[in-house]
Amino acid sequence: MSAGASNPEYVNARVRSRRASLFSDEDYRKLIRMGPSEIARFMEETEYEREINELGTRFSGVDLIEYALNRNLAKHFEDLIDWSQGRLYDLIARYLRKFDVWNLKTIFRGIYTDTAPEEIRTDLIRAGELDDRTVDRLIETDTIEDAIEVLYGTMYYEALTEAFEEYEETGALVPLENALDREFYENLLADVSRGPGAEPQEGPIANYIEFLQAEIDFRNARNALRLARSGADLDPAAYYIDGGVLFDESDLNRLVGDYDALVDHISENRRYGDRLSEALDQLRDADSLIQFEHALDAALLEYSDTLSSIYPTSVSAVLSYILAKEREVENIRAIARGREVGLDENEIEEELVVL
Repeated sequence: MSAGASNPEYVNARVRSRRASLFSDEDYRKLIRMGPSEIARFMEETEYEREINELGTRFSGVDLIEYALNRNLAKHFEDLIDWSQGRLYDLIARYLRKFDVWNLKTIFRGIYTDTAPEEIRTDLIRAGELDDRTVDRLIETDTIEDAIEVLYGTMYYEALTEAFEEYEETGALVPLENALDREFYENLLADVSRGPGAEPQEGPIANYIEFLQAEIDFRNARNALRLARSGADLDPAAYYIDGGVLFDESDLNRLVGDYDALVDHISENRRYGDRLSEALDQLRDADSLIQFEHALDAALLEYSDTLSSIYPTSVSAVLSYILAKEREVENIRAIARGREVGLDENEIEEELVVL
C-alpha cells in the first residue's frame, strides 16, 4: 500500500489534461480513410510520436500501430500509478489488474488457436501486476493446463483450476474467461471493503463501488446475450458475476433468451434508466452481438462520465479516463486492422465505439 494521504485533486487535474488529447470523432473519420502507413504517420503527429519513432525501426504497418498503442496505453496507466498517493493509489492499482485479466485471456486464446508467441505479444497490455517474466513464461507454454500451472500462487490459480474441468468438457474458453472476470471483480469489491485502510461505504469509496457495480452489471448483460446467442447448453447462473445491482442469478436465467426484455430490464433500473437514455436507444437498435457489445461499451463510458461529473474530485474521473483511453486504443486498432483486410468505411465504422 502507498503511504500518505490521497491526492485526487492533483491526479484529476493531470487526467483532465490527458483526456483533452484523446482522439476526437473527427480524427476517427480521418483515420478511416487512411491505410496503415498513413495511420502511423498521423499518429506520429500526436501523443503517440515517441512510441512510433522508437518502434518504427523494428516494425511497420499494423504491427507498428499495435505495438505503439499498447506501449502508450501502459505508459499512461503507469503515470497514473506514479502520480497517485495513499488510498487513491491503492484503488487505481487494484483496478489496473484488469489488464492482467486481459493478458491472460489473450494468451489463452493464443494457445487455443496455436498462435505464434510473437503474435500474442502484439496484443498484450503490460499495465497490470503480473511481472514480465511471468507473462513471458505464459506465452511460451504449449497448453492451457501448463499456462494455469505458471499462475500457481496468484489470485487466479484456484479459480482457473476449477474452471479447467469445464473447459475440457466443452472445448470452449468461456469457462476460463468467465472465471478470470469473476475472480477480478469479486476480489476487487472485497478488497475495497476489507483492505487495510478501508473506509466506510460513503464518499469516494462509495463512488468507486458504484463504478465497479456498473462494470459488473454490463459484464453480466454481455454474458447473458452471449449465452443466448451461443446456443450451447450452459447454465447462465454459472456465468453470473456477483456484486452488481442490476441482476441476480434468477434474473439472468429469465432474461438470457429474451433480448428485448434484457434491454427493458436495464432501462427500468432507476440508476441506469435515468442516465443512459442515448445509450439505451443504441442498445434497442443493435441487431447483432457485436453492435450490442459496442452499445454496452458506450453505455459504460457514458455512465462513468456521468459519475465523474457528479463527483469531480473522486476516483471516478480517473476510472472514466482509463475507459476512454482503452476505447481510443481499441478504435484505432479496429481501424488499422479493418483497413489492412480491406473493409470499407461503413464496415469499419460499425467496429468503433464512440459517444
